Amino acid sequence: MTSTITYLGDLRTECTHIRSGQVFITDAPIDNNGKGDAFSPTDLAATSLGACMVTIMGIAAKNHDINIDGTKLEITKLMASDPRRISGVDVKLIMPPISYSNKERKILEAAGRTCPVALSLHPDLVQNIVFVWE
Repeated sequence: MTSTITYLGDLRTECTHIRSGQVFITDAPIDNNGKGDAFSPTDLAATSLGACMVTIMGIAAKNHDINIDGTKLEITKLMASDPRRISGVDVKLIMPPISYSNKERKILEAAGRTCPVALSLHPDLVQNIVFVWE
């Protein structure tokens, strides 16, 4: 088992990671009858894409002795209606001010673009991925 989820009422859940015991709360977003006081489930889906990308990039970086410490990601979730769904995710990866070679850039970009979450999302969900190399 990976996790448990308890519905707390008022469109709020408590999610517990079994192995670590870490807990987080979700709320429905304001535009869907919620309070928006925490990540919504669709926020988590969009954020998971970025977290997965940088994690896989971290593995590639470690394997190729490349430093990506301090990489920042900005995630924007795009919603559609009828049916209500995530239509796209904008991911902006801002790399640290290091002089990466073209080879290192290709390694890192390929790793990020082929992370398990990116490959698991429906092909109709547009992934707008931008790398900013300072």
